[in-house]
Formats: sequence, structure tokens, C-alpha cells
Amino acid sequence: MAQLRGNTFKRRAVLAALLVSVSLAGCGKSGAPTENKAATANGIEKPNLKLGFIKLTDIAPLVIAKEKGFFAQVGLNVTLEPQANWKVLLDGVVAGDLDSAHMLAGQVLASGAGIGAKTRLITPFSLDINGKAVTVSNQVYQMIAGSVPKGQPVSASVLKPVVESFKAQGKPFKLAMVFPVSTHNYILRYWLAAGGLNPGFYLPGDTAGTTGAQVQLSVTPPPQMPATMEAGTISGYSVGEPWNQAAVAKKIGVPLIVDPDIAGTTGDKVFGMTQAFADKNPKTVQAMLRALIKASMWLDADGGRNRPEAVKLLANSKYVGADEKVLLASMTGKFTFAPGDTRATPEFNQFFANQASYPMYSDGIWYLTQMRRWGQIAQAKPDQWYLDTVKATYRPDLYDQAAKSLVDAGKARAEQFPKTDGFRNQTHKAIDGVPFDAHHPAAYAAGFAIGLKDGQSVTPAGVK
Repeated sequence: MAQLRGNTFKRRAVLAALLVSVSLAGCGKSGAPTENKAATANGIEKPNLKLGFIKLTDIAPLVIAKEKGFFAQVGLNVTLEPQANWKVLLDGVVAGDLDSAHMLAGQVLASGAGIGAKTRLITPFSLDINGKAVTVSNQVYQMIAGSVPKGQPVSASVLKPVVESFKAQGKPFKLAMVFPVSTHNYILRYWLAAGGLNPGFYLPGDTAGTTGAQVQLSVTPPPQMPATMEAGTISGYSVGEPWNQAAVAKKIGVPLIVDPDIAGTTGDKVFGMTQAFADKNPKTVQAMLRALIKASMWLDADGGRNRPEAVKLLANSKYVGADEKVLLASMTGKFTFAPGDTRATPEFNQFFANQASYPMYSDGIWYLTQMRRWGQIAQAKPDQWYLDTVKATYRPDLYDQAAKSLVDAGKARAEQFPKTDGFRNQTHKAIDGVPFDAHHPAAYAAGFAIGLKDGQSVTPAGVK
């Protein structure tokens, strides 16, 4: 009996110790009281947040804000949740299952243009500029190798004999991108058309966009790109990192060109949310923006000295899950096109430098011009429509408010932020030499050799 009572006391002691340890874990090293105090001090409406992402290098600001404690410092307890694909992610944001997310700029803009989600989406923050490439399979590269200029951006015109060869065999030439309103789609289309190849047009309500196509484009989730190409289902793809570098590392494909050399400087992913969430939780949004701005500044500080540390964090399986060497191949101002062919790409994957984190109206307007060019926007629009649409979805006013609060708190300098009207000064020329004038988007959208002109629309019989 004494032994039984002794065991009972021991069990009670263990239970008590466990309860104490749980209590301490909730208010000790975890920093929960600090976070709660910060949330209260900042008037945060929703301190516990679930943010979605796709496994790509450009989730870096979200990961850094989480892992370096920037979210916690402003009173936010953030969970980052990977999503299967861009459609699942979009549905999660619209349904409210995700509070905000790493999103395609085109998803946000499509909601404003009336061709995407019916729920109004906005973005107050650009996650990065540039960061994509076009990769082809080894089979295709062997067919064009003799026409590829050494160490130079490659024109899509080199693919014309390949397309003809596939056609002669009764097979379509297939390339993949990640989503119909993704930058990857528009960059790939821009590159193909600049080389004289028609990537096809979209019929109203159509998500395939293959009307009149010489090259067939289809959707593949980013992490599945290398395996899909290796299986022979596609002959190449346009995707963000690290999935071009993965093809190099696995020796299954060759990147031909990076996106700054295709259309110049273009926005890439954004931090997106519903208008309703932003309206209901304004102080929460400001806290998220302060944390994300600090994270983007950290990523580009001192010429990128923090990038190797960022790569270690991104390599974790809960985030991108790629080998560190693969991630490093495009995250340090250089890009590896093939073994022994690593080139300087200083404009690739920028997060804060060159106003990368600022939600520029001109970035959004460029997307809209490409939606019109390929028929996703069925009818020609006047310049004012482009401006009104982008202003309804891109919210630099929210960014400016967060930046000012960081400056006022002594955590940033005013000169680190742009004094801008929201129109980026384009300095990098597009591959076709066509200058982008965001103040006259209608003429720009209608001015390409391959693309819809004013008054034209897409029918099942073709462009009319």
C-alpha cells in the first residue's frame, strides 16, 4: 500500500511538473507575452494569422519575417501554410481560410478587371521584381544548340525549326506556365511572340488560350515542372526559382533566358488579401506591412550579404524544400544557365532594391496590357480604365503608411523609400525593343506585331 501511495504521489508530482512546464512554455521563452503586449499596443484586431504560399524562392519576405522575428516584434503570431497550387491558394484567400497570401499579381488584378475572382482582392506590397526564367528540355536544347548565342539572352526564334519538326510529326509543341493570369504566362508569351511564334489567344471564359496557337501552353504547378518535363509531357516551361535551377542540377534541361531580358523590369509576386479583410483589420494589415518591409530590407541589405542565410531558411522542407546549392544558384546576383555558364544577373530576384517592394501602378498596368493583348480582356479599353483598375487593386497608400511608421519609430530612413507617383522608370529594354509607356497603355497593348489590335476580338474561328 505504501508503495502504491508512493507511486501515486510520484505520478501527481510528474503531472504537476508537466502542468507547470506547459504554463511556463506559454509565457516564457516563446515570447508570447511580448507578442500579446505588442499586439495590444498596436491595436491589432487579429494577432493570429494564417498566410498561404507556393513553394518558390520569392516567398523569402514571408519566411524572413517569420523566422527573423519581424512578425513577432509587431505582435503577430503567423502560421505559414504551403498550398497545392495557385487555384487552391486563391480559393483559400477568397473563402477566408487564409488571411492573406503570397499571390500572383495577376490574380489580384483579374479580380479588379472583372475576369477573375468575384471577391475584390488588393495588394499593398510587392514581394519581389523579376525572378523567372524560361527552360527547355535537353532534347529541345540539342535541336537548337547550334543557334544559341554563347553567354547571351536567347530569342525564341531559335525554336521555329523545333516547332515545325513537332508539327511534321503530328505533335503539338508544348510548354508550361503556372497559371493563366501569372507573370510566367505573360513573360513566356512575350518571349515567344517577340521571336515570331504565336502562343495563342483566349476566347471569352476560356482558360486554355490556344486559339491560333503555334505553341501550346498549359498549366503546371511550379514544384512539378521539372518532373513533368523529364517525363516528356512538356518540352519546357516558364517558372520562378528554384525550379529552373532544379533542371540544371538534375541535368534535365537548360534555362535560355531570364525575365529581365524578356520584358524588362516586371513585378512578380505580391502580398494579397481581400478588400474585406483589409477593411476589417486595418491595424493588422499595417503590422504585417511593417514586418514585411523590414524583411525585404534585410534580404537586400549590403548588396545581399544576408542571402546565404535566407537560402538556409528557404531550403527547409516546410518552405521551399530545395537543396541549398540549387537555391544559391539564383539568389546571389548570379544565375546558372548550365554547368560552367554562370552569369551576373543583378536585377534578378530583388526584394527591396530598385523599389521592388513598392506596389507600383505601372507594374499592374503592364499585366493588364498583356491580358488585353492575348484576349483575356475581350474588348479594347481606354487608358483611364487601366489606371482606374490598377488603383482599385494596388494600394501604395497602405504601404506608405507603414513605411512612415517605420521612419517615425527610427527603424528606417525616409530616403530608403521611393518618392514616386507609382510609375516605375523603365531602364531595362525588352527583347523586342518595344518601350513600355504605362501612361499610354491602350496604344502599347495594341502595338505588337503578334497580339490583339484595337477593335479586334477572339472568336472560335480566330481573331477578327
